[in-house]
Amino acid sequence: MTTHHLKDDRPSHRARHMASKVPEVTVYFWIIKVLTTGMGETASDFLAHVLGPVPAVGLGGVALVAALAVQLAVRRYVAWIYWTAIVMVSVFGTMAADVLHVGLGVPYSLSTPFFMAALAAVFALWYRSERTLSIHSVHTRRRETFYWAAVLATFALGTAAGDLTATIGLGYLGSAVLYAAAIAVPAAAHRWGRLDAVAAFWTAYVITRPLGASVADWMAVGHARGGLDLGLGPVTLSWTVAILGFVGYLAVSRKDIPHDAMP
Repeated sequence: MTTHHLKDDRPSHRARHMASKVPEVTVYFWIIKVLTTGMGETASDFLAHVLGPVPAVGLGGVALVAALAVQLAVRRYVAWIYWTAIVMVSVFGTMAADVLHVGLGVPYSLSTPFFMAALAAVFALWYRSERTLSIHSVHTRRRETFYWAAVLATFALGTAAGDLTATIGLGYLGSAVLYAAAIAVPAAAHRWGRLDAVAAFWTAYVITRPLGASVADWMAVGHARGGLDLGLGPVTLSWTVAILGFVGYLAVSRKDIPHDAMP
């Protein structure tokens, strides 16, 4: 599932006020997406442990607002700006799900359908307003706002879903295997004509969150919880370095630059 499948081919009835604000959907997109999900999961837990839950959420919220403000201010896609915003959405999305569970005592069995409903509401409002959910129709400020609202909801949903499966008996490794198998379903359904490209994309996008988070948690948690006991800090750092490497490569190679953003 790549960019040319996701183009909005309908005749445009609106002026395009800016170039595409999202990257080309390539294999690098999916690799970095999974890396950001895992890094956001362990970074959130690490910050809560070091700073305390309240200061961590406050810091995460400020960083998220700042990252999104920069992303919304630029007129076209810039790799490091876009992926910084995704990382902060990942960190804060994890915090949002954890606040409901740890802070307010809401079980994952309730928070998962809650975030699912929130995502469905965002999609419904987006489609009602713009008549498309294609990420490559994001050429106006309103569509970009819907896009980031959907992204934030997918990260919160994925966090809750991943923790739900991990705590009902599958564990983190079992959850990772489950979501690795699940992510093949939308790809196969699209390939065989059972699912359109946009629906397949968003389904896969949601599943990458619990997939990456489950792998990162499995690497970080102790042996008593079925993990490798590498620690939150080292896992966060190693995944951050991997993200920086891939984003740096894309910034130099420009392999993810949308065609309408080319000079």
